[in-house]
Amino acid sequence: MQTNVSPVMTLESLRSVPLFASLDDEAARALRDLLDVRALPAGTLLFSAGDAGDAMYLIEDGRVRIFIIDEDGNEVTLTELARGDFFGEMSIVDGKPRSASAAVSEQARLAVLKRDDFINFVRRNPDVALEMVSAISHRLRRTDELLRQRASRNVNEEADARLTLADRMADLIAEFGGSWKFIGAAIGFLALWVMMNTLLLRDKGFDPFPYVLLNLVLGMITGLQAPIIMMSQNRQGGKDRLRADLDYQVNLKNELSLAELLRRLDVLESERLPTLFAEQNERLLKATQKQLAPADGANESRSA
Repeated sequence: MQTNVSPVMTLESLRSVPLFASLDDEAARALRDLLDVRALPAGTLLFSAGDAGDAMYLIEDGRVRIFIIDEDGNEVTLTELARGDFFGEMSIVDGKPRSASAAVSEQARLAVLKRDDFINFVRRNPDVALEMVSAISHRLRRTDELLRQRASRNVNEEADARLTLADRMADLIAEFGGSWKFIGAAIGFLALWVMMNTLLLRDKGFDPFPYVLLNLVLGMITGLQAPIIMMSQNRQGGKDRLRADLDYQVNLKNELSLAELLRRLDVLESERLPTLFAEQNERLLKATQKQLAPADGANESRSA
């Protein structure tokens, strides 16, 4: 549930957004007056793909997840944004619907900038427009790279989607030719052939002993069955290559994800930990001062 927060966004928090880092004090205050600051709990859906883009968001605190829904109905996380990041800028620039969805993944404090206010502000500060173009280009490149490397697919489904009618027929014939059904059918066919040409038809048999026609038929079946089985084996080899290729892409994606995780840990260590240590030291200093204040008062009364 969205709630308005009375304290405005500080100039330091505003300048932590790379898009507005170059603003002077006057321009930063003018922009701050246009922002609507909101505190949002985790799990809040900010907007969905296809919604009208009427505002952009600045993250003062917390985390926001940007995602899309693929053709299989699965959520694909494009990126996860934290303090100092911004999002929703594409829709307010071109006026088109949202290209992705956004949800709060960790309790967040966001500043909302309406489209009309943003356009009027950019007209007065063209440097912001250049920074935004650069940021949008960078994010598009990262999204394209992510989608190219998304390889979490079922190998069997991927291989079946590439099957032709000839491939399916070859698989069926090879499956039947390597089964007990084929062996039983072959034995029954041979027994029937021999019985017809020796016992039933006797001297009028169409293929008397030594069954030359039968040998010809068996040779033709063997000659045709061998390449069909090889075709099926080649398909299995192609499936193994596909599996190896997908495994490689998955490993590559995991490697890139680990690199991104390490980068975020570096950001946490370089930006947030010093702030936490400073706040902790300030609290310790205040506690020490409170403990010393009664002792100083007692010393002054004794001296008096």
